[in-house]
Amino acid sequence: LAKLAEAHGGLAYTTNLAELWEDDRYPIYLDAQTTLRRYEDVKTAISKGKHVYCEKPVATSSADGFDLYERAVKADIKHGVVQDKLWLPGLLKLKMLIDSGFFGKILSVRGEFGYWVFEGDVRSGQPPAQRPSWNYRKQDGGGIILDMLCHWRYVLDNLFGEVQAVSCLGATHIPYRWDENGKKYKATADDAAYATFLLKGNVVAHFNSSWDVRVRRDDLLTLQVDGTQGSAVAGLRRC
Repeated sequence: LAKLAEAHGGLAYTTNLAELWEDDRYPIYLDAQTTLRRYEDVKTAISKGKHVYCEKPVATSSADGFDLYERAVKADIKHGVVQDKLWLPGLLKLKMLIDSGFFGKILSVRGEFGYWVFEGDVRSGQPPAQRPSWNYRKQDGGGIILDMLCHWRYVLDNLFGEVQAVSCLGATHIPYRWDENGKKYKATADDAAYATFLLKGNVVAHFNSSWDVRVRRDDLLTLQVDGTQGSAVAGLRRC
């Protein structure tokens, strides 16, 4: 942090979050830490009157998430959870097609997301893992369902219709990985998810999300939309 702060003109930094709660110079709290820590610190931020911008998921359970929402409303603070995928150029172009009636009646949506995350066994000649090891331990709040599948909920709600029902199969395809210290550990969290959604208007959406795929397609995320009048494929930036 010291090196980053120095490289960017001497920015203020601290590793002591508690000292900032009472500091009026910082009215906004952005929470982007590990999932299990989020509920307690967001709750504290709300109690201190900070406005909150929060990474997803806001909590690990519906009850905790709704509790934070009620606290934020009662405290009359500005609050929100990241929905960054809605502003990707590819999805904005897709939204333009939907609004123009290009598809006619939308019938189905197919989403493919993912890439290969190296297990981290550098001794066997592998590159190091590109994601932190806690992502693959359920006891630490890891798993692709908590981490990535929640994105598709707001994408579906805002582009194609409110989610009415969902079925999801989670899988742990890679049983062992290596942590930041090169130590082998058992992967206890799901690293792939296969979900089917029924949307308002009987639109069917299927999403595959995986850290165990070697993609050969246009982008890390692709969405194919089929309707009675037309079809389109969108990635992060193109449509």
